[in-house]
Amino acid sequence: MKIAAIYTRVSSDQQKENKTIGSQVDELLNFAKEQGYVVPDEYVFKDEGYSGAILVRPGLEKVRDLSAEGQIDAVLIYSPDRLSRNYAYQVVLIDEFATSGTEVLFVNSPKGDTPEEALLLQLQGMISEYERAIIRERCRRGKRFKAKAGVVNVLCGAPYGFNYIKKTDVTAARYEINEDQALVVREVYQLYAEEFLSIGAITGQLNARKVPTKRNI
Repeated sequence: MKIAAIYTRVSSDQQKENKTIGSQVDELLNFAKEQGYVVPDEYVFKDEGYSGAILVRPGLEKVRDLSAEGQIDAVLIYSPDRLSRNYAYQVVLIDEFATSGTEVLFVNSPKGDTPEEALLLQLQGMISEYERAIIRERCRRGKRFKAKAGVVNVLCGAPYGFNYIKKTDVTAARYEINEDQALVVREVYQLYAEEFLSIGAITGQLNARKVPTKRNI
């Protein structure tokens, strides 16, 4: 009896709401039957909300441990980009699994036994990485355009010295000066530009006076 683990991943809340991770599991369970593998319930691992650009993920770590311990014969994954969107990480992980005697099988990708299959697998990994770079660049350009247009929500929150005022039906979102914090900002500039204190020295003074940070207010 051949034992396999299933690994699935989605990186966003939208994907979680659309239950794409559930559809991955369903397809992988059917795939396991077709390939003659048994998948214990506890060997179905889900990394929800984790980016494929990072290597350390809870579910993936458990699969790697099972492989290193010789507990599984294969790991079943929907596609290479679910394993990682970084091609170099794909290579590292597949090589690690192979060293432990664990076969990596993708539902929508060739096994890579022949040179042609290996080339296609590499191309899929590189295309996934390219798509991620394109998305990142589009986000950067979009934020830059909004910033030039005066849209304030390109930031994740109001910087120190300002309050974020939410948009209403009649007004756009905006920043409003926080007068108390503005005094601290002016003092920091004075200490740095006129008295030539280091950032560490300025921080020490503010901490000694227990001036709250943005987060601690």
